[in-house]
Amino acid sequence: MASPKRYLITSALPYANGALHLGHLAGAYLPADIYVRYLRLLGRDVVWVCGSDEHGAAITIQAKKEGTTPREIIDKYHVLNKDTFERLGISFDLYHRTSEPLHYQTAQDFFTKLYEKGGEFEERFSEQYYDEAYNQFLADRYIIGTCPNCGHTEAFGDQCEKCGTALSPTELINPRSTLSGESPVLKPTKHWYFKLNKHADWLREWIDKGTLDGQQHHDANTWKKHVTGQCLSWLNDGDGLQPRSITRDLDWGIPVPLEDAKGKVLYVWFDAPIGYISATKQWALDHGKDWKDYWYGNDVELIHFIGKDNIVFHCIVFPAMLHAHGDFALPRNVPANQFLNFEGQKFSKSRGWGIEQHVYLEEFKDFPNKEDALRWALLRNMPENKDSDFKWDEFVDFHDKELADNFGNFVNRVIVLTQKYFDGLVPEVDFDWMDALSDAHRLALGVHDDLKAFNFKQAAQTLMELSSWGNTHLQDVSPWNIAKTDPDSPLIRECLFTCLQVVGLLSVLSEPFIPFTAPRVRALLGLPDLQRGDLERVLDQLQNSQPVIASGHRVGQPEVLFPKIADRRDPARMEIVERQKAKLAAILQAEAERQKALAVVEANAPTAIAKEPVAVKDEIQYDDFAKLDIRVATILEAERVPKADKLLQLRVDLGFEQRTIVSGIAEHFEPQHLVGKQVLVVANLAPRKLRGIESQGMILTAENSEGKLGLVSPPEGWENGSGVK
Repeated sequence: MASPKRYLITSALPYANGALHLGHLAGAYLPADIYVRYLRLLGRDVVWVCGSDEHGAAITIQAKKEGTTPREIIDKYHVLNKDTFERLGISFDLYHRTSEPLHYQTAQDFFTKLYEKGGEFEERFSEQYYDEAYNQFLADRYIIGTCPNCGHTEAFGDQCEKCGTALSPTELINPRSTLSGESPVLKPTKHWYFKLNKHADWLREWIDKGTLDGQQHHDANTWKKHVTGQCLSWLNDGDGLQPRSITRDLDWGIPVPLEDAKGKVLYVWFDAPIGYISATKQWALDHGKDWKDYWYGNDVELIHFIGKDNIVFHCIVFPAMLHAHGDFALPRNVPANQFLNFEGQKFSKSRGWGIEQHVYLEEFKDFPNKEDALRWALLRNMPENKDSDFKWDEFVDFHDKELADNFGNFVNRVIVLTQKYFDGLVPEVDFDWMDALSDAHRLALGVHDDLKAFNFKQAAQTLMELSSWGNTHLQDVSPWNIAKTDPDSPLIRECLFTCLQVVGLLSVLSEPFIPFTAPRVRALLGLPDLQRGDLERVLDQLQNSQPVIASGHRVGQPEVLFPKIADRRDPARMEIVERQKAKLAAILQAEAERQKALAVVEANAPTAIAKEPVAVKDEIQYDDFAKLDIRVATILEAERVPKADKLLQLRVDLGFEQRTIVSGIAEHFEPQHLVGKQVLVVANLAPRKLRGIESQGMILTAENSEGKLGLVSPPEGWENGSGVK
């Protein structure tokens, strides 16, 4: 593999149909910002592009909800999200839009190139619902009707939001258009499909081995396991990859550039990732560069930052598109994060559960360091390899115990003592300071290595270890005590010189994480703002036994960097946090009361869908039952199986071993609510492959007369592995 000369970093294009919450920030934008800032400090040639995804049915539906036009919707949320990103220090080189003419041209040219090559598309006719009153075909979300599974009368054409069942529009009972309210009719329509299946073999080798066209393209071992696992699950599924429609009958989007495609647009999944290319083109035009330098050639490092819901598109679909086109570089890594929950539950705009980024900035407007406080809390709980949870209490702890008590306190004490004992000048010393700083230098290099490997949470922990090392050294020497009896002692000079070198390292290494604070640390040290390549220069200084801050340099005046949140002398900051917690408590109380009222109504209402009495199954003998080995187990992990709306993949602890079980309970349980639950498992069921995953047992559930499932659980406190007789 050739060493990269240029880096192109992308983050998933957010839909411009609403504000973004903290989960979005933790998933695709904060980790990318940390990595890009790190590359800039190394002096690398790096471009980071993103932008608003402004096409598709989601935009038109939001416009209908707000009683306005798609254009007004995308203008509103593009400006809101772009401004919010900037206020949080998310430092894109360009935040573009897929509604720009340059993107239209780029997407249409991409389609045309694949079309003219031949063999990449196929045409298919199918029947699709059509609203005769509006003279247009209907997207799935523009069709509602009665769910055939639960009887909910407002189910959408792609999913019933009451029972969670995945649907197709033709499965709905009494379907009707959300535009006219009339019953739609089925009409034939033609669409173009990208032959994704023809790319399966090289994709499998590229993802699993990192090889492309017989050459090593990337180190597959550096990809996250959940990324490669999800991709290989798709590729090795019994049905394999299938052609995907890339056109839609919709009046909002990029027109398909073919004569016989009137009224059709490019499907949003096809046009959105091409937005990375059009954004790079616009950046290059703005800066007098050649955009192809960042998309063509073996010396380009293309890295996508996304959430786990976008893994398949960025690791299978988009690479297949790029490879089919024939000119573009493929991603060297896709360090996708998993999901961030909020106080134990998923973010939910409809319930008000969570907090949007711009709302945080508004409600914490009088909060010092509000940007870095949020960035640090999200970073310390970043869902890099598994789902994580944002909690307000932890937000306070991360700020007060780490940023204030550790980092900020250390920096402030060093500046205060330097002013007190040396009139603000870095002292002259005559000792082996490189040896004294060996552990600090090791930790500094550890931050560098962790950032390089996309281990951002570990990098932050190592940064705190470096600050802790400085604190410990300062406390161990205690120059204030020495000064009482020997104010000229060389130990005082050596201690402060050493600690100032650590603060100098922190002023550089902290910038990717807390970019609003790092310049203040530089000012305290009397150093200029950071420039591209400063980390590279600091690493060279360490290599060449040169101090980060030379003797005789004058530092600035001390300043408290992080006033504590939980401060009895000034309760205003804690009151802001307590108001957030009170909002959530009110939501939980309202939900509990609503559920209680609903239970009363349902208990006194006739059943919506009549069900036949359940017959007892055929009689068995005792020996048949005795063959079952039923054991107590605890669910350790739970996640949805890709492309399977009814399946969950569970990791369970049977006491004597752990197993993977695939269970068809996804419509009845949220994965995060299952973790930690004790269940009963049929432990001697023959293994069976489901969606490419070997299931090694069966979870026992009970079903009521309405089809609702409940877990069959043992009495509280039973040991895992206990048998059921």
